[in-house]
Order: sequence, then C-alpha cells, then structure tokens
Amino acid sequence: MTAIAESLSVACPEQPGSWAGSKDSIARGFGGACDTYDSASRLQKAMGDTMLANLPANFKPESILDLGCGTGWFTRKLGERYPEARITGADLAPGMLKHAETGGPTHATWLHADAEQLPLADQSADMIFSNLMIQWSSRPEVILAECRRVLKPGGIIAVSTLLDGTLRELEQAWAQADPGQPHVNRFAADTDWQQLTTRVLPGSERQADTIILPYDSPMALNRELKHLGAGYKGEQRRRTVTAPGRFKAMCKAYPRNEAGQVTASYNAGWLYWQKPHL
Repeated sequence: MTAIAESLSVACPEQPGSWAGSKDSIARGFGGACDTYDSASRLQKAMGDTMLANLPANFKPESILDLGCGTGWFTRKLGERYPEARITGADLAPGMLKHAETGGPTHATWLHADAEQLPLADQSADMIFSNLMIQWSSRPEVILAECRRVLKPGGIIAVSTLLDGTLRELEQAWAQADPGQPHVNRFAADTDWQQLTTRVLPGSERQADTIILPYDSPMALNRELKHLGAGYKGEQRRRTVTAPGRFKAMCKAYPRNEAGQVTASYNAGWLYWQKPHL
C-alpha cells in the first residue's frame, strides 16, 4: 500500500446512460473549484505522475489529447515532456478550461467536450492521457470506445481511475451518523473494471494499488473534497445543507488507525493500452 498526504472525491454511476449526477452539476462543481483545485489535488498529481513515469521513454507522439484536463496541470507537464507535440486539453467544465488557458502551455488547444462524444476525427491522436476523469461516468465503456476511435494505430492510451472500496472509512462513519442516507459516491468493482477494459481494449495492461491518505480530522477531509469541487453528487443527496449535528456524529464515528490517526483509503487503478497497427 502507498501512503500519500491529500484528498480526493469519489464518484458513483447512478443511472445507465448518465453521468454520476448530472453533467451540468459536475461541470459546475469542478468549475467552481478551479482556484482551489491544484492546492487540494496531491493524489491526482501522484496518480498522473505514475502514468507519466510508465509511458515508454522512446515514444514520441505528434498529437496528444489530455482528456479531462481540469486546470491543465498535466497538459503543462505533457507539453514540457513533448514540446514538439500538438496538445489538446479537453474538459466538461468551462470554468476549468478558462483557468487552464491562463497557465499554458501556449501551444495547447483547449476544447470544451463531453468524453462520451468527442468532437474529434477518427485516428487523430497519438496519445490519450486521462487522469481521474473516467470514474465520473456511468458509461466508461463509451469513453474507452471513443478513445479507441480517436487513437491512431500504434498510439497509446493511459487512464487512471478509482475503484470500489474508495473512502470506505468515510462511508462507514456516515452510515452510523445518518443511516439510510448516502453521502459517499461509489465506484465500479475491480472485477467489472477488468471485464470492461478487456472487452473494449483487449490486451490492455492494468495496475492497482491502495493509497492511504492521512488527515488532521474528518472535517479536514470534508474541506479538501469541497476544495476539489467533488462532493457527493448522487441524485439521492439532500438538497439542503447537512445539519451540524450530523457532521459531529460523523466525526465521532469516523474510524482511526492503530495510532489513533484519521486516514482515508483510495483503491486506485491504472490502465495502459497501445492500439495495434492495421
């Protein structure tokens, strides 16, 4: 298991053919957090860095798609690593794209796009890099199929996601503090993810790890989720502010490790695939 300090939200498929919550609510949530996102995203940075480190050293893409680019953190890193490549940063949230534009790279193109319906030509990208975006969709197979369509023969896809069991400590605490009311989104089971990726991208390579993040308190975890713009967005969520008493009960019920510390578990998954030549 890997230990890293920071936080992340979780997402859950609610309805077949839809995103976790509505696409508008997801775009508003992330777009509204564009100014605080980078300071609260060490996990996202660590998982993206893992993907960068696993890309073949001799691979020289001419065109790159950063799918779900957010603030453009990895669009910039990709631009530094591949300065001659044409780079497109695509995201569902206009607010994130506006923020990304201010920080470069200057030769990048920014695209407001739905990953399930990419407005890109067949075989137009040598590399697709997507860090912690696909878990927000209840149709990951559609996104992977779109990536396969857009990718050139010989091109590479690198995707990271989160799997079932993520934030299990928080879910346990809320189950005691507010029984029957969901507060934590959920991810696909690892077996379902394996079956899906094998079907859509045969021959793909998968890696997994459990990442443990420490926090000063359960409320610190909650604040980090807010800074990421990634709180619970399920359709069953309360439409009113959660009462302070429930938050206190959740904090009291939150489990601690043997040293008495507050931690959160994240079941992380990475996917790599190279499209066969025709």
